[in-house]
Amino acid sequence: MIELSTEGLVHVYREGSVRAVDEVDLHIKAGERVALIGQNGSGKSTLVRHFNGLLRPTDGRVVVEGADAAGLAVAQLARRVGLVFQDPDRQIFAGSVRAEVEFGPRNLGMTVADRRAAVDDALSAVGLAGDTDTNPYDLGYSRRKLLALASVLAMRTPVLVLDEPTTGQDLRGVELVQRVIEEAHSAGRTVLAISHDMRFVAETFDRVIVMRTGRVVLDGTPADVFAERSWPALRSTFLEPPLAASVGARLGLGSTPTDGAFVSALRRVDGPAPDA
Repeated sequence: MIELSTEGLVHVYREGSVRAVDEVDLHIKAGERVALIGQNGSGKSTLVRHFNGLLRPTDGRVVVEGADAAGLAVAQLARRVGLVFQDPDRQIFAGSVRAEVEFGPRNLGMTVADRRAAVDDALSAVGLAGDTDTNPYDLGYSRRKLLALASVLAMRTPVLVLDEPTTGQDLRGVELVQRVIEEAHSAGRTVLAISHDMRFVAETFDRVIVMRTGRVVLDGTPADVFAERSWPALRSTFLEPPLAASVGARLGLGSTPTDGAFVSALRRVDGPAPDA
């Protein structure tokens, strides 16, 4: 299993002097489920692209599995860290769904048998097992998002990085993404996701990191990050806590109340149901 860390990470894009990532120190343990949240431009995507070598630090270090990423080629990092882009059309290029998902495993040198199993498992996981011969661009946007996810799942990297995985998904699609993350976690894989969907974040991840202007402003469990005392920091990043946290605070149930706790609290407020 692979741990990720950054030490004083700074990234400045050439076209400007703004620090997109500004002296970030992070340690992500192997097998963690971590969500990155913050307004657009806060540095989330810039940060995660350092883990697979798509970006290199202006200053500081990125460490992957105990090795300085600066000494590892993108191809080497791709065996460790799989990244699903926010826009699937920046990732998809093949003429069929199967060819798309097979590309990564083929380039990793998997045997034919392992490659076939990896592709079949990935397509089944995202609900595209019946679309192997379909041209990816005949799929709708939400299903292309799932295809991009499958293409990275099939590489079986120890680390999965997902950029806005629920964008464009209906309830079924969100539940499917949650199931993929749960299965990856159960298999010991590290999952790092960027999301603006606070409910999805609160329900799916064990740790939440909040970024603002390239820096980490909050880092803790969903219960801590979405607690009422953290709301001013969240709002400084133009985020609101999930509805359950807001209602839970009003009812005295904490920031991550269960459905059962809601029902009990509402019964106390409304009083006992009348006799039939």
